[in-house]
Amino acid sequence: MTRAVLTLNAGSSSIKFSLYELENGGGIAAEPVLSGQIDGIGVKAHIKAKDDKGKKLDDVDIPLQGDAESQHHEALEFLISWLHDHEKGWKIVAVGHRVVHGGERYSRPMKLDDNIIEHLTRLIPLAPLHQPHNLDGVDALRTMMPEVPQVACFDTAFHRTQAPVAQAFALPRWITGEGVKRYGFHGLSYEYIARVLPDYSPRANGRVVVAHLGNGASMCGMVDRKSQVSTMGFTAVEGLMMGTRTGALDPGVMLYLMENKGMDVKALTKLLYKESGLLGVSGISPDMRTLLASDKPEAKEAVDLFCYRVVRELGSLAAAIGGIDALVFTGGIGEHAAEVRRRVCLQASWLGISIDESANALHANRISEPRSTVDVLVIPTNEEWMIARHTATLLNL
Repeated sequence: MTRAVLTLNAGSSSIKFSLYELENGGGIAAEPVLSGQIDGIGVKAHIKAKDDKGKKLDDVDIPLQGDAESQHHEALEFLISWLHDHEKGWKIVAVGHRVVHGGERYSRPMKLDDNIIEHLTRLIPLAPLHQPHNLDGVDALRTMMPEVPQVACFDTAFHRTQAPVAQAFALPRWITGEGVKRYGFHGLSYEYIARVLPDYSPRANGRVVVAHLGNGASMCGMVDRKSQVSTMGFTAVEGLMMGTRTGALDPGVMLYLMENKGMDVKALTKLLYKESGLLGVSGISPDMRTLLASDKPEAKEAVDLFCYRVVRELGSLAAAIGGIDALVFTGGIGEHAAEVRRRVCLQASWLGISIDESANALHANRISEPRSTVDVLVIPTNEEWMIARHTATLLNL
């Protein structure tokens, strides 16, 4: 049987998965033999999947029972059964997981064992939307496929190259000494972009800002393709405005809500992570596509604020790394929302950015004009491939 690595990205209401062939002589195939997603967990679960030729393998609802938490485990059980039915000669020899938070301890992928899992569980308060579900995936696979080794690949690891000053908060030492610092996230995406960037720009090793824009959004400033500064900090709620997350917020707002509205930690967590961002401002949707297509003023206001925040952070990151040679858009919004890219680049023209409107509308890889002093690129990210590669390398497959 042909050996393969399974990658899992288990979120609060979805599970993304891919199966990558291990090539003869080592290495991971460039494209997965199959990939897909289970979404709507807790509401109406649905699986979509395709093979390496783009042929649809499934697009159906899944009958799950119980509450959202139990449905998540059911969905994982369904997925393993589904994979066994569709492997057709493929043998899963390892599983690689996206784990959002590695804390201070883990700056590289790790083969999972009881001690590591216990430590990662203690980090759940730092990433409440993601970490519990990442670890649910690990637990489920340990039960269903106990003989298969599992590897955690951390979204925080790429940012451990940042200088201490870029990670510091202006808090008393008794707090910062306990690991309260800026960690940064979306590291697997940034690591992939850093890896392929020389294929797109001769300025790859210069001062580069990457904008990972999606339902979760952040930006990273790199020099020599290493992280120097990022917009996300201690948790994945800081920085840019996102689909349902606030992004940067004056902490005095939370004090006000506690004092005057009686909101506790649970209520504030729900507000910051699930009720704000594009959804909160528009009152319509967290989906940028829906908002761009809407003629309602609230939708326009949400899009305007999103673009403004990106531009503001772009200037901040450029200042931190001493200028800018290239700007990269990636992620669902970054790769597909030409209007967002257009607005951001227009407002950031003072940095020397000038884009070709036709290339931008076509989602070309290079959208900057020849006269632009900054290369502006649109590069699809591939966190799943990065996870598969790390897993195969660590386990020497």
